[in-house]
Amino acid sequence: MSPKLQVFLLGFLMLAASPAIRAATPPQKDYLSSVEADKIRDAETVNERIKLFLTFADDRLKKFQYELDHPSSNRHGDMLNSLLNGYVGCVDDAADLIQLGLEKQDNIRLGVDLMAARTKEFLVVLEKLSNDGAEREIYKDNLDDAIEGTRDAMNDAEKAKKKVAPPPVRRKN
Repeated sequence: MSPKLQVFLLGFLMLAASPAIRAATPPQKDYLSSVEADKIRDAETVNERIKLFLTFADDRLKKFQYELDHPSSNRHGDMLNSLLNGYVGCVDDAADLIQLGLEKQDNIRLGVDLMAARTKEFLVVLEKLSNDGAEREIYKDNLDDAIEGTRDAMNDAEKAKKKVAPPPVRRKN
């Protein structure tokens, strides 16, 4: 085979293989940083993943409050909306993990309890922002979505508390 033909075939194979390589890698959530996505991927149990998603949601909510108190000079509205969207995405993913854990009959009691407790805290903050938050017209739609998503996640967690397998009982001999 001539060297030109070898180079041509090598180039063709590289181009043909690139879509297959991209399809094999799982898509990263657009609201997670690469470090956060790595932490989720490295978590060994569903409980750990739920805890991480709720931690990331809490982080987004705190950043949102900070951005309200200390507005950036550029893209302030975009920043507020993207933080709320990221918050909703994290809470939704945690709720999805609870449903997945129930289907697989995993021991997700800690994750369910954490979800129930944290969503109640989140809802208090979101409702306070809805009632007397600054610049509400900028982020009102996303805030309404966040409140609805948090309520849904809280209700799902309460239902999951009833469905989750009870803890093992030690028997005395």
